[in-house]
Amino acid sequence: MKIGILISGRGSNMVALVDAVKRGEVPDSEVAVVISDKPTAAGLEKARKCDVETLVIERRGRSREEHDAEMIAELRKRDVELVCLAGYMRLLSKDFIHAFPDKIINIHPSLLPAFPGLNVQQQAIDAGVKTSGCTVHFVNEDLDAGPIILQREVEVKDNDTAETLADRILEQEHGAYVEAVRRIVSEARVASDSM
Repeated sequence: MKIGILISGRGSNMVALVDAVKRGEVPDSEVAVVISDKPTAAGLEKARKCDVETLVIERRGRSREEHDAEMIAELRKRDVELVCLAGYMRLLSKDFIHAFPDKIINIHPSLLPAFPGLNVQQQAIDAGVKTSGCTVHFVNEDLDAGPIILQREVEVKDNDTAETLADRILEQEHGAYVEAVRRIVSEARVASDSM
């Protein structure tokens, strides 16, 4: 399965996925391209060091649809079958979601449906919850609302700040994202073998 990864920042989840594919933890797969909307994203250099093709596709004042159309074209050129959002900080257009139906996944640093959107660790602390974590889910047209693939829990400690909680959740994110992609690839392989 050819995987495309979209990033906007440091790309730690992207590196976890690339490494897992290279180690064979996600069988019969290849990360075909890493695309960033930000030319300064630290993850671009990390992807290059992993020998993965990188592209920068900036918004440049275009509409979301125009920007996404360029990304769709580049992903299709590389026969990408699964799109993984790894710290990609923009909402996708309906056109993008329809171009890859049930083939876009995201990782979110809360136990959805609790705390969608941004600043979720502070939301969890402010709400006084004892448990937070991360969710890997399919992407649909609603923010952080697609079907859940898997979740990992993390205890919220009394002395947590948004940063300390985020760090502990991120440790769980890497393994959770790899496991979710492995499941999707395995299910796709089983489905194709049974045809």
